[in-house]
Amino acid sequence: MTIRINSVAPNFVAQTTQGQVNFHDWIGDGWAILFSHPKDFTPVCTTELGYMAGLTSEFADRDCKIIGLSVDPVDNHQEWMRDIEESQGNAVTYPLIGDPTLAVAKAYDMLPEDSGDTSEGRTPADNATVRSVFIIGPDKTIKAMLTYPMSTGRNFDEVLRILDSCQLTAKHQVATPVNWKQGEDVIIVPAVSDEDAKVKFPDGWRAPKPYIRIVPQPQE
Repeated sequence: MTIRINSVAPNFVAQTTQGQVNFHDWIGDGWAILFSHPKDFTPVCTTELGYMAGLTSEFADRDCKIIGLSVDPVDNHQEWMRDIEESQGNAVTYPLIGDPTLAVAKAYDMLPEDSGDTSEGRTPADNATVRSVFIIGPDKTIKAMLTYPMSTGRNFDEVLRILDSCQLTAKHQVATPVNWKQGEDVIIVPAVSDEDAKVKFPDGWRAPKPYIRIVPQPQE
């Protein structure tokens, strides 16, 4: 199955460090971040899981749940979580999915179907593409996804920025420009005519070009 933006996030039932979850039921009516790891006890991922643990309250403030995934069994995760807290200074309080049959990794197109059906004996290099981030909306569709190489740690501040943009643009007919941050000006989307924009944005807009209509960020 090929996963793209606006695809329905594949549902699954799996064991996690916090018990069994049905993924769609676990998401509920809010947003979710699923981020994956090729193997437990890998150095780059250890730093990532610890940093993400430090951002838990930021995501909670945005009605967004966090869930991690590694192809190893849940029992391995529990030991790894102790290492993460000791070395990174943050306790992992979000669930980590065990994926020893590789079923979730395959469902999310992170591994090919011919990868076998066990994590036993596999190295991080065998699972190289299982380093992805999926932002999933309340409608259970994928709003954004990122895949990183093994040697490059992910930027979870950027994931938070993307989430802010996705949530804002889902509510208002705007887009966010390059390097946008929360509170900065945004762009009226081309699908909104000037006539409709005058109603929606009665204070007007700044237009360096007719097709670039800049307005202050709409307030919630």
